[in-house]
Amino acid sequence: MAYRRSSLLFFLCLLSHTLIAIAAKSYYDTLQVQKGASDDQIKPYEVLSDSEKRGIYDRYGEEGLKQHAASGGGRGGGMNIQDIFSSFFGGGPTEEEEKIVRGDDVIVDLDATLEDLYMGGSLKVWREKNILKPASGKRRCNCRNEVYHKQIGPGMFQQMTEQVCEQCPNVKYEREGNFITVDIEKGMQDGQEVVFYEDGEPIIDGEAGDLRFRIRTAPHDLFRREGNDLHTTVTVTLVQALVGFDKTIKHLDDHLVDISSKGITKPKEVRRFKGEGMPLHFSNKKGDLYVAFEVLFPTSLTEEQKTKIKAILG
Repeated sequence: MAYRRSSLLFFLCLLSHTLIAIAAKSYYDTLQVQKGASDDQIKPYEVLSDSEKRGIYDRYGEEGLKQHAASGGGRGGGMNIQDIFSSFFGGGPTEEEEKIVRGDDVIVDLDATLEDLYMGGSLKVWREKNILKPASGKRRCNCRNEVYHKQIGPGMFQQMTEQVCEQCPNVKYEREGNFITVDIEKGMQDGQEVVFYEDGEPIIDGEAGDLRFRIRTAPHDLFRREGNDLHTTVTVTLVQALVGFDKTIKHLDDHLVDISSKGITKPKEVRRFKGEGMPLHFSNKKGDLYVAFEVLFPTSLTEEQKTKIKAILG
């Protein structure tokens, strides 16, 4: 049995070294770079080959990768022999991996103006959260038990047991606040999130959760957003509805949109102005603007006016 086990171990080690040697010879050919390629040339392959980094890059771009790296993301050493066996043979670790305790994510609904969502912008948000601070005394933990004697009276002592750890200093939670600058990207949709990694709720002996600002479009006086389209209502007089009108409306970035008409405008009529809607996120395209027209009728007419209208309209 022992001989069979030793033979299997020797075979696996030999196979792993062989595979590593083959892979090492072909890495530069696979990436199509020279042996003396700079780190900047190889970095894109490093990002796209890591599923976690690739997901962050696809969603948040290079800035998201910087935040991820600054918050401690991507830490860890190289692949060990156990990882190689697992990758080739589908096996898991022989011992149960230590589960990292993680604090709660904090989700904040952030009302962004249509102007910021149209042009891009930033918001300063005041945020309070718990901070771990050093505290006096010893902290209860699961490291070891310590026996001590407590005096409960003259000449009387009681033996006590306390869980302590000299390597784990005592800590306490304190509430602190600070301003956070949240960048709003053009075309962001309701429900999209701006994530600050490991800036959520802290937890003792674990990693802090994430702080997530969830975008929510704030109400606007003139425009209403539906996806990538904008909707608005314009009122014209009865005369303008019948004979036409020259009119413009000011857009979110102050450029003027010509909505003039030379013909008849019916009540509740809706006209589309292509490319005058919201920008698409990470795109040069835009949605459309839909203008609904309300016709303002006179409250009363004189007999003379009625006669003239009848003569004109029959």
